[in-house]
Amino acid sequence: MTLRDMLPGLLVVLALAGCGGEPPPGETPGFAGLGEASEGFVPASPGMTLRFPEDHGPHPATRIEWWYLTANLKDAAGEPLGLQWTLFRQALAPPEEAPPEARPVPAPWATDQLWMAHMAVSRGATHRVAERFARSHSRQGDGQAGVRARPFAAWLDDWRLESRVDDPDADTFERLTLVAHQDDAHGGFGYRLELTAEGPLVLHGEAGFSQKTADGQGSMYYSQPFWRIEGEVTLDGETRTVSGRGWLDREWSSQLLEPEQSGWDWVALHLDSGHKLMAYRLRGGGEAGGDFLFGNVIAPDGAATPVAQGGLRLTPLSTSLVAGRELPTRWRLELPAQGLDLVVEARHSERWMTTSVPYWEGEVRVSDHDSDEALGEGYLEMTGY
Repeated sequence: MTLRDMLPGLLVVLALAGCGGEPPPGETPGFAGLGEASEGFVPASPGMTLRFPEDHGPHPATRIEWWYLTANLKDAAGEPLGLQWTLFRQALAPPEEAPPEARPVPAPWATDQLWMAHMAVSRGATHRVAERFARSHSRQGDGQAGVRARPFAAWLDDWRLESRVDDPDADTFERLTLVAHQDDAHGGFGYRLELTAEGPLVLHGEAGFSQKTADGQGSMYYSQPFWRIEGEVTLDGETRTVSGRGWLDREWSSQLLEPEQSGWDWVALHLDSGHKLMAYRLRGGGEAGGDFLFGNVIAPDGAATPVAQGGLRLTPLSTSLVAGRELPTRWRLELPAQGLDLVVEARHSERWMTTSVPYWEGEVRVSDHDSDEALGEGYLEMTGY
């Protein structure tokens, strides 16, 4: 199944879920139709200038967007835990061409944006996942789901990532609170966490334009990889005090990929040296039908060194059988110019996200390929398998 195949089914899932219905039976749709045509939407392109805090907020003139947090945490006894919280936005139609003053006031039930949120908590072999949907109109302000830039807040129902900075003239993205909880048959899971930025935002690619194919299409993409996190995590009804490191990705586009691209493999790593590393392999879209790769090596002070196609290798070393699929859960990541030859390995293979758009995402440990010395930790995401 290609990404072009995914969109119609996903839109049905989103629309039905937003109305309280169930996803249709049959083959599960794939990840967000990111190879679909984008006529009428505003494309991401080189030369665009990112502006903050405005770009922490939504971009309804683009087709797809997300606010995406992963975290590597430990409890008071030193046991590792992982978590994810993501809010996805998808526009249903291109923006209206009429100037705002000439547009009619939208009806109370009008919808031009669909929202999907995922959360997950992992510890040992346990992996709990939840998903919610909502819909909104880009001109109706606060609703069941949405994002605002100042003071920053992103939410779907009572799942909220929002600023804890009181001064509206300050950087309200610098300190955030994340609250999400889901009841389930195991006693419930969720978290209440405080995030404090200990470094700057990092722009990927060309001043924030991240190329995704050899033909040049891509997304606007930046990260906050310097979150220090403290708080509480609940899993199966048991609450533990935790602390650790987080990574938040912000990305938006109108056509992220080419239709023939089947998915991606992405890592975000915290190295013990203080460096951070993001790398992805898009399966297809490269020269002569090959894969397209990109990476960013981030110094402890936030200075970024982009690594373009040809400057890195991301190679599967071994697979695990997960959800009836053979998935590569151990990788070799080579960046010769930076003197890095790493092994990135899942802590546990059972990290399948059993959401309407299924994918694998979980914690990884990082070691030196030759010496096996432990070098860090992070997160791995794999879609389209």
